[in-house]
Amino acid sequence: MNELANEINSEETLPTFSQGVKDCIPTLIGYISIGIAAGIVGASSNLSLFEVTLLSALVYAGASQFIICALLVSGSPISVILFTTFIVNLRNFLLSMTLAPHFTKYSLMKNIGIGALVTDESFGVAVNKIAKKEIMSAQWMNGLNVTAYIFWILSCMLGAIFGKWISNPEAFGLDFSLTAMFLALLVLQLQNIDQGRLKFYLSLIVYVVLLMLVLCMLVPSYIAIILSTIIVATIGVVKDK
Repeated sequence: MNELANEINSEETLPTFSQGVKDCIPTLIGYISIGIAAGIVGASSNLSLFEVTLLSALVYAGASQFIICALLVSGSPISVILFTTFIVNLRNFLLSMTLAPHFTKYSLMKNIGIGALVTDESFGVAVNKIAKKEIMSAQWMNGLNVTAYIFWILSCMLGAIFGKWISNPEAFGLDFSLTAMFLALLVLQLQNIDQGRLKFYLSLIVYVVLLMLVLCMLVPSYIAIILSTIIVATIGVVKDK
């Protein structure tokens, strides 16, 4: 009886779907600005409104959508577009794997649903919650993910509809909004780390930057970032033991 009561109390303290929606709000500026830019680029690449919407719903990745539009305009074969998109989005496996240990009590289907909608931004919000040692739940993560997903698709549609009046999104600083949002998430995360671990994490950031610069001279940048992330993450795990 006591176990049942404890389980009920534990469920009541878990963050809800609506709290996930609320936590997603600060990141929406990034989704909206980049989504509109992606819609504009899609429209200027001769994609219809339906095609831009379908692209944003199925691919759901700003960088990949920009690349796909560029490859379509250049007349690249479909095999090249699929392979390039796969490589660019490969980092999402790493993001989902990082969050997976916090959702082991949920079913496989729930975890697939969470992992399928994890983005760089939702990962940043989730990691910030982990750094604060706060509890996460599938409902909270779904609220975060689904809100971002809906706003992304709507933003891409808006960009495709009004793109003809905004020929140069960079003139409005839309291209920098995503970078600014990631910097804000990083600062929020570092604020909750003790001094010792802060130095450790900053050293890893320096390693990533240096390795990235070296690898960029040998392989394309999107492969360099994946390799440098895997290598430095491995170093971090080994040194953290």
